[in-house]
Amino acid sequence: AGSGQQSVTGVSAADDGNSYWRGRGPPAAVCQRGTPVRCGQAIRLTHLGTGRNLHSHRFTSPLSGNQEVSAFGEAGEGDYLDDWTVVCSGTYWVRDDEVRFQHTSTDVFLSVTGEQYGRPIHGQKEVHGMATSSQNNYWKVMEGIFMQPSEAFQTEQYHAEL
Repeated sequence: AGSGQQSVTGVSAADDGNSYWRGRGPPAAVCQRGTPVRCGQAIRLTHLGTGRNLHSHRFTSPLSGNQEVSAFGEAGEGDYLDDWTVVCSGTYWVRDDEVRFQHTSTDVFLSVTGEQYGRPIHGQKEVHGMATSSQNNYWKVMEGIFMQPSEAFQTEQYHAEL
């Protein structure tokens, strides 16, 4: 069912090796490595294992009937439907804080609820887009590579009164 694109699923294990995503700026944006991600900024999430981007479009998800979320593109190249806005409190996405991702084109929130697939991906949960914010669309980084903030960021952070 759905678009026929690669499914995106969720698992409960925090150390799942297939759950690594790389945050990047959209193609038109200049995004220097180590630059903090601002709350309200559009980003792309690229799956490390497949090189495909987190994607959504107006197809119905197969289990919950919400909006489908899939993996799309090749080698990090995709289209405008791969862009997600970081929704967080404060100025920047802070490492240990929960965050939401809102699809920039359709406004749904990246979510996971209790719907689980059967064969061939038994026990994995459907990741989908929900029209409203809820406890089902908070995400938290569990492990990864964190870059030191750039010198410009450190100056901005400590000298905001200038």
